Amino acid sequence: MQVVHTIQNTNAPHWYKSRWPNFTSSEMACRHCGEIYYWPEFMDCLQRARNLATKPFRINSAHRCSYHNARVGGAPLSQHLKLAVDISLTEHEPLFLYQACKQAGFTGFGFYQTFLHIDLGPRRSWYGNTKAKQLWQTY
Repeated sequence: MQVVHTIQNTNAPHWYKSRWPNFTSSEMACRHCGEIYYWPEFMDCLQRARNLATKPFRINSAHRCSYHNARVGGAPLSQHLKLAVDISLTEHEPLFLYQACKQAGFTGFGFYQTFLHIDLGPRRSWYGNTKAKQLWQTY
């Protein structure tokens, strides 16, 4: 059984630096209010993906409170309302990054021109726009 709950401050008492050494609670928190969605299974997959990719992840967006999600034009049922991450493609070979995330256990993939969206929602994938589709289909 997974334990999922929201923590209001970024000094999360259950943040395990030894378990997720490449990520901080503040980079996973909502950029608007600092709210954290604590989901150990997700973080374990993210750390596995980071280990497989062998390069740092620059997280553009992780958890979003409902206000921030609406403000940035996120889908009303966005996985970001729980926990999802958008990883910058800077310094990454896109196909290798995707394969590392898939192997780590992620099931939702959004392919964009400058980032890869990953989540543990229903198994699905989409392209952000036509240019993103052209970029990703070259791999």
